[in-house]
Amino acid sequence: ITNFYEVLPADNIETAFWLESDRMLSLAFTPNSLEVQRSVVIEEFKQRYLNQPYGDVWLELRPIAYKEHPYQWATIGKEISHIEEATMEDVKAFFKRHYSPQNAILSITGDYELNQVQDLVQKWYGDIPMGNHYVRNLKKEPMQTEARSKTIERQVPADAFYYAFPMPNRLDDRYYTVDLLSDILGRGKSSRLYQKLIKQTELATEVGCYVTGSIDEGLIMISGKARNKGTFEAIHDAIWSELDLIKSEEMHEDELRKVKNKFETAKVFGDQSALNKAMNLASFELLGDASQINHELEKYSQISTMDIKRVANDLFDRNKENKLLVKAI
Repeated sequence: ITNFYEVLPADNIETAFWLESDRMLSLAFTPNSLEVQRSVVIEEFKQRYLNQPYGDVWLELRPIAYKEHPYQWATIGKEISHIEEATMEDVKAFFKRHYSPQNAILSITGDYELNQVQDLVQKWYGDIPMGNHYVRNLKKEPMQTEARSKTIERQVPADAFYYAFPMPNRLDDRYYTVDLLSDILGRGKSSRLYQKLIKQTELATEVGCYVTGSIDEGLIMISGKARNKGTFEAIHDAIWSELDLIKSEEMHEDELRKVKNKFETAKVFGDQSALNKAMNLASFELLGDASQINHELEKYSQISTMDIKRVANDLFDRNKENKLLVKAI
């Protein structure tokens, strides 16, 4: 998904319509603008992926976790040559295919009447050609049947570890359970991995667990920094001891309630922002039904301790482990 968005006073909403409809109707393509933006993106690639510690982790990890699905590619490309070799024809064709009304979602939040917004949409977008409809047909990632591991050496402050396990897609009801499971394992100082790796064993200086939030089958991630060099094996054993525990023992209801309360608080505060509302509405519409935004809290609230245990057993299979170790030199 590409987000173009504006936040502006309600009285100036038509300015946003003018800007975005103009961009969609007739984006300026000139040799000079292409080269300027090419240079900008190359510098972004260097700054984000090459010139900072651990910057290339996702460039290394994606091809480990994905063998067929396009998620093996970072959006910006796998290497600078992919940016350098893009032609004007490539850019024009990509824009024409993906940035037309047939592939766009317009989300507007604020103090407006529906008929007012509908009139503005018709005025500024009504004459823009719809574009050719196409069906996304992405390769399905095969089920992983054996663990994958890679160790790289980098000039970084500390050894780092990254574990990735395949998880259900965004439309799967289990997605919400996996999301809560990631919070139980690695969100905050009371989480299980924090207590195990930082407080009890003192093997790590930081650790977290999170989901990638991908529309297709994504990843649940465990990552962190080692306190001392040469402790990857001990860290591995400590992580799996916690994963095996949550697979074998049903958690206490109070622990699950605490995580649900944290999520609900963050959700309620986030929804106070007009921008967050607009982006969430667009995201759910992309998934197929904007109205599902009204049922998200309900789906999280219905998750049980047995759901957590069952999904943990589905996810944390040693044959589905994707591990990247960054060794400091």
